[in-house]
Amino acid sequence: MDWWNLAITVVRTIIIFAGAMTMVPVLIWLERKLVADFQVRVGPNRVGPFGLLQPLADALKLMMKEDITPTGVDKPIYYLAPLLALMPAVMALGVIPWGPAPWTRITDLNHSLLYSLAISGLSVYAIALAGWASNNKYSLMGGLRAAAQMISYELGMGMSLVVMALATSSTSLTEIVEKQAQGGWGIFNWNIFGGGNLWLIPSMIIAALVYFTCGIAETNRAPFDLAEAESELTAGFHTEYSSFKFAIFFMAEYVNMVIVSALATTLFLGGWAGPGVTPDANGVYGILPTLLGVAYFLAKVFFFIFIYMWLRASLPRFRYDQLMHFGWKFLLPLGLANIFFVSLAIALNNWK
Repeated sequence: MDWWNLAITVVRTIIIFAGAMTMVPVLIWLERKLVADFQVRVGPNRVGPFGLLQPLADALKLMMKEDITPTGVDKPIYYLAPLLALMPAVMALGVIPWGPAPWTRITDLNHSLLYSLAISGLSVYAIALAGWASNNKYSLMGGLRAAAQMISYELGMGMSLVVMALATSSTSLTEIVEKQAQGGWGIFNWNIFGGGNLWLIPSMIIAALVYFTCGIAETNRAPFDLAEAESELTAGFHTEYSSFKFAIFFMAEYVNMVIVSALATTLFLGGWAGPGVTPDANGVYGILPTLLGVAYFLAKVFFFIFIYMWLRASLPRFRYDQLMHFGWKFLLPLGLANIFFVSLAIALNNWK
C-alpha cells in the first residue's frame, strides 16, 4: 500500500471536512442577517462584532442543554438517525472539484455525477427513520412527508442531470468543469449558456432551474419545508430531538445546502473557471491560479446559497397537495420534455 498517498488523502479529507463544518456557522449567521434585512429587522448584533459570535453561542447552548430521550423510542434507530443525516452530505463533499489542481478534491471518480445523485438520495432515510423511531405522530408525519417529497423531486433532479450528461457526454464532475474552462468563450462557455452551443441554451437554462428547484425541495428548505412545518407539525421529524442530536440535524441541513449549491456551480456555472485560472506551459496549475479558482468556486456557491435564503424570506410554504402536484405534474413532465429536445438537438447537430 502507498502510505504516502493514503496520508495525503486523509489530509485532504480533514481539510475539506473542516472547511465545510466551518461554513455552517458562517451560513447560520449570514441567513439570520439576510432574513432580518429582508424583513427590516436588526438581526443578531449583541454577541461579538456584528453578531458574528452568535452561532458559537447557539452551539454552546445546544451542547449544554439536557439531552432528553423520550420513553417509547426505538433507541438504536433514534440515535443513528442524526448521523445518517450528516454522513451522506459529508460523503458527497469528496467528489466535488473545489479547484483546478488535483489536491483540491479528495478523489476523482469517473462517474462522480451519478455518485452524487445516489448519495444525495440517502439523506431521506435519516428523516424517515427519525420520524418513525421517535414514537411521535408529528414526527412520523414529517418523516412520511419527507419520503414522499424526496421520491417526487428526485425524479425531476435526475431528469436535469440526464440532460447534463447528454450535453457534455460525461458523468465526471471534473471533466464537466474542465470542458467549461476550455475554449475562448469565457463565461459563455459555461453550461448555463449552452457550453458554447447556442442551440442548447434554452434546454440548459431549464435544466438548471429544474435542478435547483428540486435541490431546494430535497434539502427541505422553504418553500418546500413541509417535513418540519412548524405551524402544522411542531417541528416535524426532529420534534423529539434535543441538545447535540438536534444540532447534528441542523448542521446536516446546511451542509446539504452547500452540496446542492456546489453541484449547481460545478454543472452550470463553470465551477472554478474564471479569469486568471490558467495552467502553465506544462498544463499544471500553480498555487495562485488554484487559490483563485477556489475563490471563484466559493463565490458562486454563496450566490446559490443567497438564493436559498432569499426564497425563505420571500415565499410562503406550499400546501402539501401543491407540493406534490408541482413535482409530478410540472417538473417531471418539463424534465422529460427537456431530455427529448436535447436528444433531438444533439442528433440533428451530429446528423450528416
